[in-house]
Amino acid sequence: MAPDTLHERGLTLHRAGRFAEALESFDAALALAPNSAELCNSRGNALRRLKRLPEALASYEKAIALAPELGAAWNNRGLVLQAMRRLDEAAASYRRALELQPQLAEAYNNLGTVECELGRPAAALASFGRALELQPRLRGVHGNLGNALRDLGRPAAALAEHELAVLEDPRAAASHCNLGNALHDLGRLDDAIASYDRAIALDPGYAQAYFNKSACLLLAGQFAQGLPLYEWRKQLPDAAAPPLGVPVWHGSEEIAGRSLLIYADQGLGDTLQFCRYARLAQQRGARVALGVQPMLRELLASLDPGIRVIGLEDEPGECDYQCALASLPLALGTTLEEIPAAVPYLGADPRRSAHWGERLGRGGFKVGIAWQGSRRRIDVGRSAPLAMFSRLATVPGVRLISLQKGAEVEPPGSGGPPLELLAGLDAGPQAFLDSAAVMVHLDLVITSDTAVAHLAGALGRPTWVALKYVPDWRWLQGRADSPWYPGMRLFRQSSPGDWAGVFGALHAELARIASAAARPA
Repeated sequence: MAPDTLHERGLTLHRAGRFAEALESFDAALALAPNSAELCNSRGNALRRLKRLPEALASYEKAIALAPELGAAWNNRGLVLQAMRRLDEAAASYRRALELQPQLAEAYNNLGTVECELGRPAAALASFGRALELQPRLRGVHGNLGNALRDLGRPAAALAEHELAVLEDPRAAASHCNLGNALHDLGRLDDAIASYDRAIALDPGYAQAYFNKSACLLLAGQFAQGLPLYEWRKQLPDAAAPPLGVPVWHGSEEIAGRSLLIYADQGLGDTLQFCRYARLAQQRGARVALGVQPMLRELLASLDPGIRVIGLEDEPGECDYQCALASLPLALGTTLEEIPAAVPYLGADPRRSAHWGERLGRGGFKVGIAWQGSRRRIDVGRSAPLAMFSRLATVPGVRLISLQKGAEVEPPGSGGPPLELLAGLDAGPQAFLDSAAVMVHLDLVITSDTAVAHLAGALGRPTWVALKYVPDWRWLQGRADSPWYPGMRLFRQSSPGDWAGVFGALHAELARIASAAARPA
């Protein structure tokens, strides 16, 4: 059979989803025509669909070596590099494809997706827009455009794009899931849940849809329904793997006299929030080893002398059971009314506390601030602009003290507040040891939704948290307080992006309490 005939046969099999058979045809054709760039490109496509990514990459690169001007091979090479999480290289490959074929709408769409993953949603927006100009009916662009708009904090515009994506392909589970995300961001939780349910009906194993649904239920305070679905996080691509091959503790197994490894499986803030549950497991008679991010090990040693705190990579020793830290609320039957909220449950190092007390001195009403949390896509919209804190600095007697590690502070005259920077704050490999010691001497902590909020709450310090319109589930809906941290106050946006309203309320309340503190007793 001639190479062209074998190639055409392979393309037909590929379109039918019979990728292994397509690969056989491409290999047979290449045995007869080993210097065909088009065949190498087609072979790469089959290998990519079979998830044999290194081989696919090699096949695309051979195609490029044979025909450097083949834009499709550069575009496909970008897809493999993106799947391998080599994002900068993927973006460069897409750009090279567009240099060779400026009308290649698919490459603009692909470039936009990697720009989103690289945290460049504005650039992605332009790429998706160009893709639609070139090919208005190109599948998938509306959904991608909606994701970029979501990253830019424009949920209403994102909703419109995701509605178009659903109309484009009502059977695409991902489109319904993305629509649910936009509805969630607008506070339409019931509608969001309905969209996630449609996604799950189309794809019963769709972990992201289950996980996103759990966030809506938990945000609404429906712990009994939400916590079981929250377990779907373990099926997500970036989920932490269980460290041991021992049985999982689900809460029903007897653990008195048994050894239990509890391991952190989420971010730093989650570890600070949920480490309280290790005490509850210990109270059931378990010998508890708590595996945490290595940078938190020393801080969490203050949790309980009977709990052995280790780094996640440390050898835990023999254990009878294991449990992810964020699964303990489910295992221990947490309800909204029975959240374990005794604070403080962490403490500052006395030596560090004395050191920072001397450096801070006694003057003024000392307010520690943090404005920037994680820069991951899941945290979009949580961080407040530093310039918003400028109004707080106008309150007489107030000293704003940065709790932001590695802070990038705007230069004078740029709109940022006068801010005291603490040289050497948490400069070592351990996180938050100095922050905890500083907080002991502060009159108040004001922070966006960052790990600093959970640290201050765990220490039992007076804390105000500035929250976006629809915050992370743990802050619940419509409350000015937190059942997780007694005494903490929450200041919420009244509409998406309304930081001005939040900081207006913070300013008024800060002025009130700072004035009261300044009056003679």
